[in-house]
Amino acid sequence: MELKSAVTYLEIHLEGISSWLRKITPHCQSTVTPCDAPLEWKLSLQELPEESSADGSGDPEPLDQQKQQMTDVEGTELFSYKGNDVEYFLSSSSPSGLYQLELLSTEKDTHFKVYATTTPESDQPYPDLPYDPRVDVTSIGRTTVTLAWKQSPTASMLKQPIEYCVVINKEHNFKSLCAAETKMSADDAFMVAPKPGLDFSPFDFAHFGFPTDNLGKDRSFLAKPSPKVGRHVYWRPKVDIKKICIGSKNIFTVSDLKPNTQYYFDVFMVNTNTNMSTAFVGAFARTKEEAKQKTVELKDGRVTDVVVKRKGKKFLRFAPVSSHQKVTLFIHSCMDTVQVQVRRDGKLLLSQNVEGIRQFQLRGKPKGKYLIRLKGNKKGASMLKILATTRPSKHAFPSLPDDTRIKAFDKLRTCSSVTVAWLGTQERRKFCIYRKEVGGNYSEEQKRRERNQCLGPDTRKKSEKVLCKYFHSQNLQKAVTTETIRDLQPGKSYLLDVYVVGHGGHSVKYQSKLVKTRKVC
Repeated sequence: MELKSAVTYLEIHLEGISSWLRKITPHCQSTVTPCDAPLEWKLSLQELPEESSADGSGDPEPLDQQKQQMTDVEGTELFSYKGNDVEYFLSSSSPSGLYQLELLSTEKDTHFKVYATTTPESDQPYPDLPYDPRVDVTSIGRTTVTLAWKQSPTASMLKQPIEYCVVINKEHNFKSLCAAETKMSADDAFMVAPKPGLDFSPFDFAHFGFPTDNLGKDRSFLAKPSPKVGRHVYWRPKVDIKKICIGSKNIFTVSDLKPNTQYYFDVFMVNTNTNMSTAFVGAFARTKEEAKQKTVELKDGRVTDVVVKRKGKKFLRFAPVSSHQKVTLFIHSCMDTVQVQVRRDGKLLLSQNVEGIRQFQLRGKPKGKYLIRLKGNKKGASMLKILATTRPSKHAFPSLPDDTRIKAFDKLRTCSSVTVAWLGTQERRKFCIYRKEVGGNYSEEQKRRERNQCLGPDTRKKSEKVLCKYFHSQNLQKAVTTETIRDLQPGKSYLLDVYVVGHGGHSVKYQSKLVKTRKVC
């Protein structure tokens, strides 16, 4: 139900039960649930005349005739309320008459829910709260919060079907499920309130006792039938709110939260027979801070192995003890791309994604301290080798060509040998080539491991070694070397690896190459 920013009347007439109302059920209850903006509402009563039957038959007169007999004097105010709480009026002595509910939205267009009954003791559409209606926060982690609450007596004693729904957001607690669902409306749209004469239909008031053929006689703005008009929609930005319904459990752990962030938690119990809900007293909690990263100290001129977890971060610190004009930073990302940031005394010097081996020259500063932040990717854990030095006379990391692939020559392939080639650089370096026979069950995990450029020759079996040789060329266009690997088996697959070794023994692996010998020669 929607409400324009003006006074709107909902006439709840008890004409159908006026002849027996005093004898059987003198009760009357109305509940108003604001779903968005605060409301001002009041319930008033205009009692029907004593002579409810003009022909003496004792049968009640039709609604429109009874209304004509009533004066224009305002009815007696029974109850009024202003705010956005779910509020209700309950009377144990309700005479028959015209009950008028007047609602006003002073802030903006909004919508709300109204429930009215003359049999509240038997209807019980809203689930009852337990004696302690609070939501307790029993455990707080960096990304999780555990909630607990008492079971509703509606489920335990009255055996009514109850489902609990948990709402999580970062702004505030909600006083009704209706308010929460309005905030998180599925299509992120907000419906404009109905236009008089257009959007109201007989269905809107059918459950309040209005005969559909008399709608036009009751109010002038209801005279026209409701055409099929498209609803007007205003787009609103997405809100960070989530609703999770968990059945009858009364303990729930909320996961995937952000560290050091305050969240508000609301629990609503829903009677699945009536679809009516009642709110517990909500709670709020701040998740714990992320564990402070331990900073790794880098030694001048020494290679440090670093592992960064998937989507994780790692911090390294380099504080040269001597005065220096520049710092050379070598970073070798063993498999995947890693984001690198370097700051000197808080000033950002470098921010790049690094794949393979990279060398950076940083301008020095007396007593300058360098903080290096590494951020992993989404694929998996990242492995790196890092070296920072103020004296890069001999490069611990070997230089690499732009292309680190191994080329296999298909025409030179035989039943017992394959011939391959790879590029070198202008620096004289030692190259070692290894082979390994692989079967048909070569798994993705094995392939990922083979991509690790930081695994050196020391991780290989001696039987897999083919040879080592030195190679370089001042002319980069001629910096190509070839090698024939012999003593292979016919029709077999082999994985070939080439390692280039730098000063101090640090090696880098070229991209692995899978080759297969001919089966028939």
